[in-house]
Amino acid sequence: MDMTGEQRIPAPQKEVWEALNDVEILKLAIPGCQEVDKKSDTEFTAKVKLSIGPVKASFSGEVTLSDIDAPNGYTLTGQGSGGVAGFGKGEAKVLLREEDGETIITYTAHASVGGKLAQIGQRLIDSTAKKLAGQFFKSFEAYFADKNKETDAGSAAPAQPATPNTGQNSANSCQILFWGLAAAGLTVLWILHT
Repeated sequence: MDMTGEQRIPAPQKEVWEALNDVEILKLAIPGCQEVDKKSDTEFTAKVKLSIGPVKASFSGEVTLSDIDAPNGYTLTGQGSGGVAGFGKGEAKVLLREEDGETIITYTAHASVGGKLAQIGQRLIDSTAKKLAGQFFKSFEAYFADKNKETDAGSAAPAQPATPNTGQNSANSCQILFWGLAAAGLTVLWILHT
């Protein structure tokens, strides 16, 4: 599976970079994410619970960051397993650039899946990956929108993702990212991170 995309985030590049590397923010934004742990500055593990068509499972995965060029981008490499549901592995290149006070995130990802996931068909996997990426970015953008409202209102209440992280979404990405962090992240590849 190959996927490319571009997303505009309503925040300066430095803030977006920091958020993409903050496990608490990622945990809120990644659909179905149960856990994200930072093992080192370049290694993360995650657990996500998701449904992709008829396949429902919990996935565990590892993501490694390389080619780090803060705050401009990095490469994500990862693998994940959902037991009998299948496995995934892949790589994503994530680039950030600032434009008019906002950040444009561009990503390209390549992932492969096996097991039951591979049996459900490439079309369903591709559409699920796109849907998961969309859910991730919607929540990620909402974090910044809420953060900006708090700054304007002087409030200290924590920001919440736009989409509840219930794991009930009928196809979920820890897309890419880490976007996927696990088979989901790899499928969407972290989506992005993710």
